Amino acid sequence: MNTTIRDVYIVSAVRTPVGKIRGAFSHTRPDDLLAHVLRASLASVPSLDVNAVEDVIIGCAMPEGEQGMNVARIGVLLADFPDHVPAVTVNRFCSSGLQTISMAADQIALGKAEVLIAGGTESMTMIPMGGYSYRANPAFFEGDGHHEAIAYGMGITAENVAHAWKITREAQDQFAYESHQKAIQAIDAGAFKAEITPYEIQRYFPNLATDRIQETKKQFSTDEGPRRDTSMEKLATLKPVFDAKGTVTAGNSSQMSDGAGALILVSEAALKRFNLKPLARFVDFAVAGVPPAIMGIGPKEAIPKVLKRTGLSLNQMDWIELNEAFAAQSLAVIKDLEIDPSKVNPHGGAIALGHPLGATGAIRSATAIHGCLAGNKKYAMVTMCIGTGMGAAGIFEILR
Repeated sequence: MNTTIRDVYIVSAVRTPVGKIRGAFSHTRPDDLLAHVLRASLASVPSLDVNAVEDVIIGCAMPEGEQGMNVARIGVLLADFPDHVPAVTVNRFCSSGLQTISMAADQIALGKAEVLIAGGTESMTMIPMGGYSYRANPAFFEGDGHHEAIAYGMGITAENVAHAWKITREAQDQFAYESHQKAIQAIDAGAFKAEITPYEIQRYFPNLATDRIQETKKQFSTDEGPRRDTSMEKLATLKPVFDAKGTVTAGNSSQMSDGAGALILVSEAALKRFNLKPLARFVDFAVAGVPPAIMGIGPKEAIPKVLKRTGLSLNQMDWIELNEAFAAQSLAVIKDLEIDPSKVNPHGGAIALGHPLGATGAIRSATAIHGCLAGNKKYAMVTMCIGTGMGAAGIFEILR
């Protein structure tokens, strides 16, 4: 058996624009969003034969309803991939999209595959947070241990982090304001154009005057979340939503969103066979557990873990996509690990750009890779906290 660990390369990283909950994608199915990015990923590397794709691994945090029934395989079929291309859906909540990249990379690194697609899709419009019929174990509501903490709403865990790490309301609002400002500047500069594949939204309405169904088409190509009218003054007027005496508001929390992303990973042999130019090399990935009551601090444990495994330092990371589930947890991680704030979310984060759960890891990976390519930077990190008390972190080395 060949035990040589092979290098793994990313040759395509695309995503949809991210829609606000009940926004542009309110009537667009998540499996259609997935099919769209799967087709777009292959279109971006025309020399790659779709028949070479050996598996498609897709993240989804709430795999039910319109994104149930192994949504990965449904997306593959909707994308008109050959029947022999299999697919699997993966759920590690908010890190699902990043987890799939790691799983695909492992297969290639071990010599079990040459070409794989990883990604994620999520509609928070169609599938509510927590799903439709989840029934928690009664033990979650008994006692005072970590079992009970699993039942805490995400907002309460953010309040816990804000209190424990002494993150003020003003600091959270300032972080949120800057997220919107950076996102708007990036949009105006066209910084997302290389990664976004526009989506044509078709809608049908009855025309009572003609007694016919009228079709409308609109090209959606810009993230819907960033607000140009956001200000510190407006953020300060928002009331806490999880604790009446708390500091976490809708304004300094991530937006619920809809979107999808996909990356193509290949071996060096596939690079040569299909004459592909790599965007980046996948370096490594790590996941770690933390107390559920302070789940937002997860990256604090995952980041040192992946750095230790790779022999890299935090200072070597040029671009850090630290998913902004809440400003409180992002600031706590930055504070504890002494991360250079200028490297964190240069184009804004989930507070402005949205957080379509299982798709976010793939979407933020596309942003980090293309952002580093445009800025001539070498190392990118994507990291996030995960519900029930976990954190994940992945590293990419940019190659051109």
